[in-house]
Amino acid sequence: MRRVLITGTAGFIGFHLARALLAEGFRVHGYDGMSDYYDVSLKQRRHQILLQDPGFSATEALLEDNATLSQVMDDFAPDVIVHLAAQAGVRYSIDNPRAYIDSNIIGAFNVLEGARRLQPAHLLMASTSSVYGANEDLPYSETDKADTQMSFYAATKKANEAMAHSYAHLFDIPTTMFRFFTVYGPWGRPDMALFKFAAAVRDGRPIDIYNHGDMYRDFTYVEDLVRGIRLLIDTPPVRPASADQIAPGDSLSPVAPLRVVNIGNSEKVRLLDFVEAIEDSMGRKAIRNYLPMQPGDVPATWADATLLRRLTGYAPQTGFRDGVAKFVDWFNDYYR
Repeated sequence: MRRVLITGTAGFIGFHLARALLAEGFRVHGYDGMSDYYDVSLKQRRHQILLQDPGFSATEALLEDNATLSQVMDDFAPDVIVHLAAQAGVRYSIDNPRAYIDSNIIGAFNVLEGARRLQPAHLLMASTSSVYGANEDLPYSETDKADTQMSFYAATKKANEAMAHSYAHLFDIPTTMFRFFTVYGPWGRPDMALFKFAAAVRDGRPIDIYNHGDMYRDFTYVEDLVRGIRLLIDTPPVRPASADQIAPGDSLSPVAPLRVVNIGNSEKVRLLDFVEAIEDSMGRKAIRNYLPMQPGDVPATWADATLLRRLTGYAPQTGFRDGVAKFVDWFNDYYR
């Protein structure tokens, strides 16, 4: 039975990944700080569901608490580490950047030190499509230059990629960094657009639509994302003997067993079409408040997921209208 340590299991994506791995018979230990960035009761409920499975155990502590994290990692001795926990949010990083240093830089460093000590078969770490920043070449490819981050959140995630590369190179840790594209679905985060829009439509409050609606996102349904992560667990990178052995379009490092992989739906969706899908699923029209672009945001994201398909044979495929309908079903049931 393989043992997987997942950081962020009370979070949106970590919860879904843990459930999927437990259903396959994995032994999973979760590590989560239960921060109050959003409703802690939602995080607690996720953990309560996971704890009903005898294959799951959990520790509630911050990533910055290196003594606790190190003890947990040593005691559990995972075969695979999936690092998902982070301080999320583009806009919040403008108001409270120190939280991103504590969680995303110091926390990630502590995870890397644990991986250095334990030498897992595979370390997987979450990055974000936000690292592409001001890059205007769409769709985004992993081999594109990504040096123009437009938010401090994105900057910390790009720093994580660089930190992980150095550890992979120095200590031969097989590492995959995955860049997520606007993940949504049941049990989602209340600070994200879909959740906020659904709550506002339910309550008859206006929704804020930035850049006057001229926004596009590659919306990725959470179960599709988790399937991509699951398949990548079985695809650890191998350090190439030379750079000419790297296939065209592969982001594999020439000097480390590290690869960056986009996980996205590969569909650029207009934000207003997404809003209409919410309205259709909820049977109510939204009150729309059109606003200019927010600082740190980008007008469009769109993933080239060719590398994911090449490595795993899989590509996300849930259309945004179907995904929104599934979220609204969960949302109505949860808040009934």
